[in-house]
Amino acid sequence: MLGKRQSQFNQRSVNNTVSLQAILWDNDGVLVDTEHLYFEATKQTLATVGHNLTRDEYIEVSLTAGKSLFELADLDGETFERLRDERNQVYSDLLSQGDLSIPGARETLEALKDRVRMVIVTSSRRDHFQIIHRSTGFLSYFESVVDNEDYERSKPNPDPYLMGLERLGLSAESCIAVEDSARGMRAAVNAGLRCVVVPTDLTRDGDFSDAYRVVERVGDVVGVTEELM
Repeated sequence: MLGKRQSQFNQRSVNNTVSLQAILWDNDGVLVDTEHLYFEATKQTLATVGHNLTRDEYIEVSLTAGKSLFELADLDGETFERLRDERNQVYSDLLSQGDLSIPGARETLEALKDRVRMVIVTSSRRDHFQIIHRSTGFLSYFESVVDNEDYERSKPNPDPYLMGLERLGLSAESCIAVEDSARGMRAAVNAGLRCVVVPTDLTRDGDFSDAYRVVERVGDVVGVTEELM
């Protein structure tokens, strides 16, 4: 059951005069199941300086506010940078364990590939993104990827999605975004996009009141797409 604050349909976001031309997809939590690995990598790293990262802290600081989890510990600049590098290496190792595709993602992309244009808009580091997709086979479905080297301000700022729209050469009114977190949804909405949210176990208690639609699984995006075309 979706949280009380999660709207299933937001009439304020509807523009019936422009047909859907493209989908801008988040990556982690929508196409690939990686959030639990990022949590584990950060938890392991923070434990070395005596901080026991909790699930609630991870959700509030990272998935909701979009801030660095290392701000939870009292670290000097040098230690902050060292721990971030260590966490990134642990995360890389965890990502290398196999195919992390979310069930139904491949079938969804296959169903949509000849109907709408698609790009990925992610906050992932480029090296992590490349490791993730060595085994998914997903990248052939997308005409472009926007990662954290392509903009200055990450989600929940709109910059990543504005770059995605620029790559497509389309207006926000002719596109939708697909996200799993409140942070990502805010980035999409702030860029003028209608946002379909597919919550995960880590994000489903978020405030999705500004979402265009909240759905249970990634395959439901096909139905939303058909309604908007």
